[in-house]
Amino acid sequence: MYNSDGVMMMAVALTDNYIKVMIVEDDNIAVKIYEQFTNKIDGFKIVASASDGNQALELLEVFTPDLLLLDVFLPDMRGIELLWKIRQSQLQIDVILITAANDSETVSEAIRGGAFSYMIKPIMIDKFTSTLERYKNIRTQLSDQQIVDQHVVDQLFRPVGPMTPIANNPSKENYLPKGIDKLTLKLVREKIMSIQVAVGVEELSEIAGMSYSTVRRYLEYMVSIEEVIIDINYGVVGRPERKYRWSNKS
Repeated sequence: MYNSDGVMMMAVALTDNYIKVMIVEDDNIAVKIYEQFTNKIDGFKIVASASDGNQALELLEVFTPDLLLLDVFLPDMRGIELLWKIRQSQLQIDVILITAANDSETVSEAIRGGAFSYMIKPIMIDKFTSTLERYKNIRTQLSDQQIVDQHVVDQLFRPVGPMTPIANNPSKENYLPKGIDKLTLKLVREKIMSIQVAVGVEELSEIAGMSYSTVRRYLEYMVSIEEVIIDINYGVVGRPERKYRWSNKS
């Protein structure tokens, strides 16, 4: 249902077992995608969404979600500004940023503002799901015990994965994440550089002679270091078609 300002509020019967999620995002298609995949994860329910910062603040005056999925580029304010308003109000809300903003200043502000995680658009569904699952697991661990020792704290603050140094590619990245092999990366890079148009994962996997999951993982890494650009087509709600092409500035 919607309130008088057109802000969506879902009438959901929740128990304490559910993590109540609110979306702050002005792209209706993105909202639908987040709703669809969040509600598929056990233990989460979308309870509201707002299309700008002021609508979000109005909603937060009448109820408090557990988790906010927050965009940075809102019509009336930056999501970072909304994050700080929430912190100043001392509301007990966790925040995950989902945004196209990839500048270091915004990321630094998100860290200082206590964001749980930061996902750069366009995001992979498995990345979205794993981030929410990790959030749920940490929340469960903290609720199960009042006192934690150093070992538990180390686990909660543990990085997502170790980084492996690369000696032969200092011009791009000084480190490769776990699961990215430099020889396989070189092959995928050469294949996509040779293609003059945007290509889907399935098509590139056939050209490279690799599995779909392997090619997708390497393409997403190349997107993160700006070697590859994603063209995305929202042909069917909830099923965006992603195609990849070599970045001219690489």
